[in-house]
Amino acid sequence: MTTRLLQALAAALVTVVAVVAAGCGGGGDGNAGGTTESTASSALKVGLVADAGELNDNGFNELAYNGLKRAERELGIQGRVVEANSAADYIPNMTSLARQGYDLIIGVGFAQGDAIAATAKRFPNTSFAIVDVDQSTLKGKPKNVQGLLFREQQVGYLVGYLAALEAKRAGAKSISAVGGFKEPPVDRYIAGYRAGAEAAVPGTKVRWGYSQDWEDQAKCKELALNQIAAGSKVVFQVAGGCGLGALSAAKDERVWGIGVDADQSFLGPYVLTSALKGVDSAVFLTIKSLQDGTFEGGKSVSFGIDQDGVGLGKVSPKANKADVAAVEKVEQKLADGEVPDIPTTLG
Repeated sequence: MTTRLLQALAAALVTVVAVVAAGCGGGGDGNAGGTTESTASSALKVGLVADAGELNDNGFNELAYNGLKRAERELGIQGRVVEANSAADYIPNMTSLARQGYDLIIGVGFAQGDAIAATAKRFPNTSFAIVDVDQSTLKGKPKNVQGLLFREQQVGYLVGYLAALEAKRAGAKSISAVGGFKEPPVDRYIAGYRAGAEAAVPGTKVRWGYSQDWEDQAKCKELALNQIAAGSKVVFQVAGGCGLGALSAAKDERVWGIGVDADQSFLGPYVLTSALKGVDSAVFLTIKSLQDGTFEGGKSVSFGIDQDGVGLGKVSPKANKADVAAVEKVEQKLADGEVPDIPTTLG
């Protein structure tokens, strides 16, 4: 992530002023899921709650894990990852961390919103953060929880703009997206994707579907293959590890694929670009704010393209240079606030 991104995210977090109470002590419960732990000399303890098997998804969860590991290296904190085998494990895992005296517990993803709200209510002296959930939407609006949000619709707009231009060069006006679940962050990506495509090439048809899974690549591959058979020339994956199957379908069928969250250009030149989200930096800087005494719950922090909170990944060398230049101009207009409001829902 760029220096400008780190500075911007740091500035956003440092503006928040509060005194963070230390996490409560006590005996620990058994964890419902597997754990990964490393020891550091600092007294600050941070727990990350993730889903089993998702720490190497080349995307969202791996970024959060990388942010925790960076905090271990650079801030000297003690970090622990607890992996949940199912949603039923979220509250037991969070409760266990709180009882073991963890100062900050971070939930990774929209699905953990209800669990973090319930646990935060039980442990008001422990700090919590939740990625991709607006704190104001949580039950009870707990004052010890901070939401970490991103304007996915902005980068969705950019990749949709480029996708429509490339599809037009292939003689088509059809692109598609494969989402995991119908959740606000996923739909913000896809809503922006559709709006960007329409702005670039009016009349472009955008298909999308949901795999109802974050892990099973076969499910996402099947969805993508169906979309390609219906004419899609570009497939945008918004489904975590499952979405790698959608990119595999794009490769097999010789159409463009677009990655999500992390830069997935390493998969090959068929990856047109990736819609980046700075989850790693947000996790790192949230931990740093706790260490600095500037963390505050009871609100959300939102990161957009003007702060490099979202942005384009590497663009394939096979992409048309004129199309790439056109998207770069749109990106600058977005950063300057010159693009009208982008939709955040699909209706």
